[in-house]
Amino acid sequence: MPTILVTYYSRGGNTKMMAEGVKEGIEAENVTCVIKPVNEVKIEELLDYKGIAIGSPTYYGDMAAEVKKLLDDSVKLHGQLEGKIGAAFSSSANIGGGNETTILSILRALLVHGMIIQGDSSGDHYGSVSIGSPDKRAKEESLRLGKRLAQLAKRLS
Repeated sequence: MPTILVTYYSRGGNTKMMAEGVKEGIEAENVTCVIKPVNEVKIEELLDYKGIAIGSPTYYGDMAAEVKKLLDDSVKLHGQLEGKIGAAFSSSANIGGGNETTILSILRALLVHGMIIQGDSSGDHYGSVSIGSPDKRAKEESLRLGKRLAQLAKRLS
């Protein structure tokens, strides 16, 4: 059975709540999930997972420096994450606050690693987003992201 990592940076707690929703969705599909803040992830452990979901608050339309550091440090594994599944999610302070640009910046890095990214034709197309504290819609989208990530991991395992 595949194992999926959900990692995140959260200063105010909103992105952490989203990460917990993604984890809940993964586990609802009977897939093992490990959840931890980005500063607790050792780069080499990324090799242990079938899927990796990364969450970040939006700062100036981009990912937090702590998430960028994880991705920058992952260059040591260049080519070794090929074929793993990737996903991203983000929170911001307001509508038009840069959630999609943040998600796309994370997904670009995962694509450079050769990872598989699955879009969503309904709901949040690139990854789940929240404006401020996750409301009912954001919680449902985070759960959906986790379920879809787990389903894809099972199909590819």
